[in-house]
Amino acid sequence: MGATVDLASLVKQPFDLLKELERRSRAAAAGQGAAGSLLDEWVGIGFRIDDEHFVANRHEVREVLMMPDSITRVPGAKRWLLGIANLRGHLLPLIDLKMILGGGRTDIRRNTRVISVNHREIPAGLVVDEVLGFRRFVESEQVQEWAPTVLRCDSYLSSAYVRGADTWPVFSLQALIESKSFLQAASE
Repeated sequence: MGATVDLASLVKQPFDLLKELERRSRAAAAGQGAAGSLLDEWVGIGFRIDDEHFVANRHEVREVLMMPDSITRVPGAKRWLLGIANLRGHLLPLIDLKMILGGGRTDIRRNTRVISVNHREIPAGLVVDEVLGFRRFVESEQVQEWAPTVLRCDSYLSSAYVRGADTWPVFSLQALIESKSFLQAASE
């Protein structure tokens, strides 16, 4: 079967459909892609804080979690450290990302999520208004200049991707949790 096979045309031929899916998977794994080379694709996790959208490198995100039912406050901690949650037997500090960036407290709603940061030494769960799922961009959509954000997060932004009217600043979760202000969670 050629690369131009339409998958919809194979709906009534399940074996041929599976063969075509396998062929495409093998081609993608070999770096060929279905329509030429997609090696310059960048994948991130989109999230929202208030009305602003950001994207974090998918390798910096361990998992996305629902807001836990129970959070244990930490005495003497800054207000942005919401507390510690027990998630599947592991203790995870929960940080209000909006508050640490100077935007006030995040309203906990149905869409509120916790982004568990993929860091070897510093466990952290960042509370955001909403996680918007995977966002895929190509190299030509990347820009080095973007409109300023309302939140004080410029030192954690490395670049941005523009698609149509939407701009997605790239938020470095690693830079945030390794920053001096993040590591000093004790109240003064």
